[in-house]
Amino acid sequence: MSRHQQQQLSSMPSLTPSHDHHQLDAISSADLSLQQQPMSSVVEMTPRRKQAYGDVISEMNNKTSFESRRIHHEDPEIHTIVPSGDSKRVVLISSKSRGSDWDLTMVKDEQDSNNGVESEDSGFQLDADSSSIKIIAPAPVNDAAAAAAPADMTVTTQKSGTTVINITPPCKMEHRLLEHLHSTPLPSIVSAEVARDCPDLGKRRTSSVLEAKDSSKSVGEMRQQPKELNKGPDQLFPADSYTTTSATGAVKLKIDERGMASIPPLSVPTLLQRTVARHMDHPALCVKRDGKWIKWTYKQYLHDVRVCAKAFIRLGLERFHSVCILGFNSPEWIIADLAAIHAGGFAAGIYTTNSAEACLHCALNGQADIIVVEDRKQLEKILSIKDQIPTLKAIVQYTGKPHVEGVITWSQLMHLGNATPDNVYEDRLKKLAVNQCCTLIYTSGTTGPPKGVMLNHDNLTWISHNLATYMNLRDGKDTFLSYLPLSHVAAQITDIYAPLSVGGTVYFADPDVLKGTLAETLREVRPTCFFGVPRVWEKIYEKMQAIGKQTTGIKKTIATWSKSVGLSYNRRRMEGRSSKPFGFALANALVFKKVREGLGLDKARVILSGAAPLSKEVAEYFTSLDIPILEVYGMSESTGPHSINNITKGYQLNSAGKSVPGCLTKIANPDKDGNGEILMGGRHVFMGYLNDPGNTSSVVDADGYLSTGDVGHTDKFGFVYITGRIKEILITAGGENVAPVLIEDNIKAELPIVSHAMVVGDRRKFLSILLTLRTEVDPDTQEPLPILTRPTRDICESYGLSLAETVTDVICAAERGMAERDPMAALTGQDAEAVKFVKVIDAAIERANRNAISAAQRVQKWTILPVDFSIPGGELGPTMKMKRSCVAKKYADVIERFYY
Repeated sequence: MSRHQQQQLSSMPSLTPSHDHHQLDAISSADLSLQQQPMSSVVEMTPRRKQAYGDVISEMNNKTSFESRRIHHEDPEIHTIVPSGDSKRVVLISSKSRGSDWDLTMVKDEQDSNNGVESEDSGFQLDADSSSIKIIAPAPVNDAAAAAAPADMTVTTQKSGTTVINITPPCKMEHRLLEHLHSTPLPSIVSAEVARDCPDLGKRRTSSVLEAKDSSKSVGEMRQQPKELNKGPDQLFPADSYTTTSATGAVKLKIDERGMASIPPLSVPTLLQRTVARHMDHPALCVKRDGKWIKWTYKQYLHDVRVCAKAFIRLGLERFHSVCILGFNSPEWIIADLAAIHAGGFAAGIYTTNSAEACLHCALNGQADIIVVEDRKQLEKILSIKDQIPTLKAIVQYTGKPHVEGVITWSQLMHLGNATPDNVYEDRLKKLAVNQCCTLIYTSGTTGPPKGVMLNHDNLTWISHNLATYMNLRDGKDTFLSYLPLSHVAAQITDIYAPLSVGGTVYFADPDVLKGTLAETLREVRPTCFFGVPRVWEKIYEKMQAIGKQTTGIKKTIATWSKSVGLSYNRRRMEGRSSKPFGFALANALVFKKVREGLGLDKARVILSGAAPLSKEVAEYFTSLDIPILEVYGMSESTGPHSINNITKGYQLNSAGKSVPGCLTKIANPDKDGNGEILMGGRHVFMGYLNDPGNTSSVVDADGYLSTGDVGHTDKFGFVYITGRIKEILITAGGENVAPVLIEDNIKAELPIVSHAMVVGDRRKFLSILLTLRTEVDPDTQEPLPILTRPTRDICESYGLSLAETVTDVICAAERGMAERDPMAALTGQDAEAVKFVKVIDAAIERANRNAISAAQRVQKWTILPVDFSIPGGELGPTMKMKRSCVAKKYADVIERFYY
């Protein structure tokens, strides 16, 4: 609502017992014109809302004595009107978390703190659903007043002396009206007794949080921007650098004159409001609870974000402080994330696999005022460290009932937001700037303590719009499945911001989705866009391989032929040809279509993989089934995607795709083969690491280019290829630089029983490699078990080990085979099998060594470790990246035995 509208409403006379009976009769018939007037352009009150409003009007007309009581003992400024001497009080709640209608609650317990009023003055509001809002006042309005009404309001005069103001429907509202859909206050209705006893009741309230914490205002609040800079949320603050490490800092944006980089910057709140304007009643968030899908429309989505933001402010969230979120993906996770941004704070996701100490590091780094947790397991982590977080003001648990006092439930949080006035929230929005930080992405900590990657509004909204445009996402038609950790930047882009850009629908998987229910969830949701990390694709591949082993006869022949046709077709597409090979339609009908339906990917138009390289074996397998997996390359510091493969614009297996329009790729100090460090430029490059100028200056240069630490090259068509990591480079005793990743990938391609491989040999005379086998995983703890997977057992049998069931069986066979390498010895039974197995492994490594560019890059020794790498074991980070230093320390004695 515009300031002019607010001033006009506030100038209307209040209804008090001092009015004469004629006016009271007019009020009585007012409730009156809500029933009698034509409702073609005026919203109809629901029966409960009408009854609630009518009850209080009746009490006022009967001159019942009223008194003001506090709803919350800690909040002296929020009141409700209750009849004197009555033990009951009427509290109107504007919304429950999943609705937008009013709820009338008769409360006997004075200590009940879950109820509140949203209205700034009287405790009454109308909620506009899809029509205009009817506001009633008792005084006649002359023609001059009507002429002074804003253009988007209509004022008419009734014979009864009632003024009716019709606000245009939401579909025609400007954004400034749209953001008030759920907060249009009626004129104040306060009795003379209440006005006398509580003179401040009729005043526009301010947040009690701000009043209670005057002595501890944040640095951001102390350093107020000039008035002309309080025009958020889409304003730009002055800046003279592309980087900052200060929570309150702003950065320059790389806005070009043409192309994708010329798009005007947009804030996260404006992005949400624009999408709501286009898709108000379209499903936004869907989650299955108690066997039923619960859905938020975009209108409800915006409403809950606003209410949650007000609650955060009320709880003490200061500007430039963070809300840490620790839990599995859910609507509440995303709502809390966006609410933190709307409230002027930082959204900061924490991996659920983090230890209490790692959580403490993130909370201290981001000055967490509020921590939102999923359940008891995550809550206990925070309870163990909460006394070490000086800024912490509240803990919220969004599922289940907290087992300790003082922890706020999600329902209580939303009621608190309903009881908080809009003005403090709107003041925060005015102070936002698109080139200031709004989100912290904490790195996985594979190379040290997690760093707080500062992302601004423009980083998030620009890259998500860019990605949606480049991948041809359709407005209001695409669906997404959220299951990867939302604390990771890739999941935030694919689950929050890309859907927001196109009005997509996000479905949330069950928390145990990675324990075996992913396939079932995919078949139920059937998303049009699906993103998976390599380990997800590997697990699907392993299961499909196991099924394929059981296929025989004509079915096996048809499957093999179809896969050759599918691979041929997609290789043509990689070359830019659209023609289909002979038999493609038949292969599609017999195999490809059925496989897609069985995987739940029959509607998927965009299928992505990222966060780590996808193995050539897995990529080719899915491509042969006409399920091309498009690899994405990026990092937290580039707000996710930088380059991506695209079916229509070009893709290549084992490449990282082409740079997204507006994103620039440079190769620093290339060698004779064109390989050098990859540098990224564009509006998606992050602001800096929070409070870490040293690391920030080491990765972003004065021109705003990001040093990735990745080694690679680009070809003549613009495809990016990653060949290694600078920090992972090994230097042999002879002084030769070795990139281990390519060697590891080549060996894994030759040995499908291998899950992880790590080359060692830094400062050594030769290279060796640590191997782990593919084993079953505990569904509850995700810890690797000693039992080999069915495909691994089958492959071991083909290698000569007929009775291998566990990792121990394989290790024992390998040790026995190495001890019996005498070619002249006549071996039988298990000894012969062991020797054959060792020879197969040696031969596979020798084949991989043929790709080495020098003798120094050839692997000479190998060993099999007793346990596969995992997150619980500490060898992998939350994004499944190998922690090389941790592995080297854990298996130091094994590595030393290579070099005796």
